[in-house]
Amino acid sequence: MKATEVLRLTTLAAVVCTAGSALAQTAAPAPAAPPPPEHTLTANVGLFSDYIFRGISQTTGKPAVQGGFDYSHTSGLYLGTWASNISWPSDFGLYRKGGSMEWDFYGGFKNNFPGSDDWGYDLGTLYYYYPGNRFDGVVDIDTWEIYAALNWKFLSAKWSYTVSSDYFGIRPNGQKTDGTWYLDLSGTYPLGESGFALIGHYGHLDVRHDGSGDLEASYDDWKAGASYTIPDGWAKGIEIGAYYTGNNAKTAFYTDLTGYNTAKDTGVVYVKKTF
Repeated sequence: MKATEVLRLTTLAAVVCTAGSALAQTAAPAPAAPPPPEHTLTANVGLFSDYIFRGISQTTGKPAVQGGFDYSHTSGLYLGTWASNISWPSDFGLYRKGGSMEWDFYGGFKNNFPGSDDWGYDLGTLYYYYPGNRFDGVVDIDTWEIYAALNWKFLSAKWSYTVSSDYFGIRPNGQKTDGTWYLDLSGTYPLGESGFALIGHYGHLDVRHDGSGDLEASYDDWKAGASYTIPDGWAKGIEIGAYYTGNNAKTAFYTDLTGYNTAKDTGVVYVKKTF
């Protein structure tokens, strides 16, 4: 065989091998991402300098330790429970014993709208339970609400409606306050990949059978602040934040027996973690 033919065959073989190798590399499938777990259970814990609920202090300006557990299913179903120390049932003279704990139970269904990764909805119910012994004649402060929420990226609008006899036991003019509703407009805007985020909120409480003057219980509330979530290391996932909150609630209605105005404007700092 001539040298030129040998060279030609050698070159052809090299080309075939190279092409085969390239095809093999191209044809190799990329590793598939693992599917999300069908069932998810998480826990959360937090320490707050004050427990503010809808613009009103639940701990008379004192710190609160909070935490809970959440279960979710890939279908959108979720259930959870959450608790915090409080003081207002005793501070307003409602409980003879206890009244130092709020224990919530909730569940619902949330998901994205079909064909959209930005728009979502949440439908559910929440029961606020306050263990302890009330004084005789005091209205039950346990409260049951249903809610509906609409979410877009970092913004949310949530409407809550009271279906129990009263909204946390308040009766400004002596009538039941079932049918009270609260509108919560909130946003958490992430600042790129920095871990920082801006927090904003506006809310409106409309108390059914409300009073007037100093006995008016309805109000607007708002807050603004920022948070930072640690991205890595041993403290990964811990969120540290601060915000300032205020409202236009009537001082007389929300001042407890100790003389503390639970509706006063205040600043809050916190640290929390979800596991």
